[in-house]
Amino acid sequence: MQPKIKIMYISSEIAPFVKASGLADVAGALPKAIKNMNHDIRVFTPKYTSINERKYTLREVIRLKNIEVNVGHKKMKANVKSAFLPDSKVQVYFVDTDGYFSEVANSSHLLTQESGSHRAEQLVFFNRSLFEVLKILHWQPDIIHCNDWQTALIPLYLKTIYQADSFFSKTSILFSIHNWADQGVFEKDILPLIDNSETLFYPDGPIEFREKINFLKTGIVFSDTINTISKSYAKEALRSNELSFGLRAELRKRTDDFCGIANGIDYTIWNPETDSLISHHYTSKDLAGKVANKKNLIETQGLKFNENIPVVGTIFSLVDQKEIDIFIGALDDLMKLDLQCIILGKGDEKYHQIFQRAAKKYQGKLCVIPKLDDQLIHQIAAGSDLFLIPSRVEPSGLNLMYSMRYGAIPIIHETAGLYDAVKKYDPNTKRGYGFVFSEFSPESLVNTTRQAIELYHDKSTWNKLIERAMKLDFSWDRSAEKYIELYYNLLT
Repeated sequence: MQPKIKIMYISSEIAPFVKASGLADVAGALPKAIKNMNHDIRVFTPKYTSINERKYTLREVIRLKNIEVNVGHKKMKANVKSAFLPDSKVQVYFVDTDGYFSEVANSSHLLTQESGSHRAEQLVFFNRSLFEVLKILHWQPDIIHCNDWQTALIPLYLKTIYQADSFFSKTSILFSIHNWADQGVFEKDILPLIDNSETLFYPDGPIEFREKINFLKTGIVFSDTINTISKSYAKEALRSNELSFGLRAELRKRTDDFCGIANGIDYTIWNPETDSLISHHYTSKDLAGKVANKKNLIETQGLKFNENIPVVGTIFSLVDQKEIDIFIGALDDLMKLDLQCIILGKGDEKYHQIFQRAAKKYQGKLCVIPKLDDQLIHQIAAGSDLFLIPSRVEPSGLNLMYSMRYGAIPIIHETAGLYDAVKKYDPNTKRGYGFVFSEFSPESLVNTTRQAIELYHDKSTWNKLIERAMKLDFSWDRSAEKYIELYYNLLT
């Protein structure tokens, strides 16, 4: 029997406490699956002021109070509270110092470095404090599992400041990259915040990238192993500077230490048979509830329900990305098709204005909801017939898995991070359960959507697609087993 592993899991967000991206869902689900496999995993995250302490029963940890932490020339005090992930025995530690993390839940500020040096100082404090917290806690992890750029200083500190500390002599680092676009890029004037960093900042140095400090690159350089969200994405990131968002050269130096593990979804949350956030429950064998959810979604958003008109749902982060532009380029032709479209998304004001004008122009066919709301994500998955993901680059794939679990047939661009999970429908063999376009263009998107709508009216065939999609296994158990295998490899 293999020994129990002690895993310190670190994330800047974790559902249900605070969520700004799909990482929160991963951090709220993967540790539970690993814990169920009899390993000692504990989660560490910042204590944002938006977290409802009473609702989630956060308690003070007496011995984890007023822990001294060096942040550049400042001495700060870390205080820790604790709770459990709902419906689990996974303990979560929330690190704070006098309301330091004042971000609002669901804010994009959790993901970006827009506030400059203050955000850098927050994360230096969080990353540095965890080492001191562990020593007071007297818990020595075998693995520290970091996630995205907000935790990327942990590997740096382990290999520099704490390298000679016997407490961490047997600890290894896994660095998981979920979001490649946001890398934590700061001006070099934050160097004094990061102890011992001056000797590491020089052209092509371990923390320097394009004359700035790049946290994501730092995590790649100093971690023992790096992984991302699918095998195909890992392979493509090594080949493509676009998919690696400029970091291909750094990844190639770590080829033997870089791999892909697919995400999963938490079936206690994402299950149309039990989901409390949708209006009607249903199964792949009885889709009456799905039709009722479609009716509820359409009418709630002010459109007229017609069972014979397919609903296309899509969820965007409305930022300056090429998938937004391709969708906008296709929009007029999409609206000529026999469909209704629900767009959920929040981001840049220019895109909000474009989509709001389109919603007025195509009133009755197009609904735009300018926010990111967890309940609406569930309702769109349950109420949509088709789910559109026109991504050129897709570093998550979670919305794809949610949609198929709820019987919304995907229309995707053939890109790493998506096509691993989708078997393209073949009209000759009538096998498969999704629609895929290879050419990244508005015309290809429209043509593929037209093909999907044509098949939608063949109810017998369409219901078979739904049944196949809903039966796919995206549970975290399989992914957790692969992570545990990766942990054991790090221990040898």
